[in-house]
Amino acid sequence: RVISAALALCMMLTLLSGTALAAGEHPFTDVPQGHWAGDAVQYVYENNLMGGTDSTTFSPNNTTTRGMIVTELYRLTGEPASGTASQFTDAGAWYAKAVAWAASRDIVNGTSATTFSPNSPITREQLAVIFYRYAQDQGWDVSAWTDLGLYQDAAQVSDYATQALAWACGAGLITGTTDTTLSPRGSATRAQVAVILT
Repeated sequence: RVISAALALCMMLTLLSGTALAAGEHPFTDVPQGHWAGDAVQYVYENNLMGGTDSTTFSPNNTTTRGMIVTELYRLTGEPASGTASQFTDAGAWYAKAVAWAASRDIVNGTSATTFSPNSPITREQLAVIFYRYAQDQGWDVSAWTDLGLYQDAAQVSDYATQALAWACGAGLITGTTDTTLSPRGSATRAQVAVILT
């Protein structure tokens, strides 16, 4: 009887551990096994950096908004208190604390003195600037560098974003959309941002 009970207990523990493992898997039906960003989506989901657009979809091809990216960095940092209210009149929804924190750390600027435009798609060069400022804020090494002249559309990079984009490319966070184009004013998808965060 003791042996039977021990075997039964082992079987039960095995089933429970399998259930726990399954519970940790992401629930997104639009990021199937083998998806190019699947591991990254799993990582950001497990670490509460990105959720779905609803309970079963991640929307990997949707563009990332300014409010989303600031919230993701806020979560990455452990959701610290900013100590100040945001000066932006349009940043009072689910991203309010994240925007206030990022603005207080000079990680982000507004699109005007009083607006943040949280629902606007973030451009690739804006993304580079925010990551660059975040890395500086965290005391990380930002000495990596790539010659943007390697890209045919380098002249499209805004002056304010040149150094940040050169760093982001040099650090491997952002790559060209092709071997010869950077598309600095193009948008970043949710799947791409998941890969960068990972």
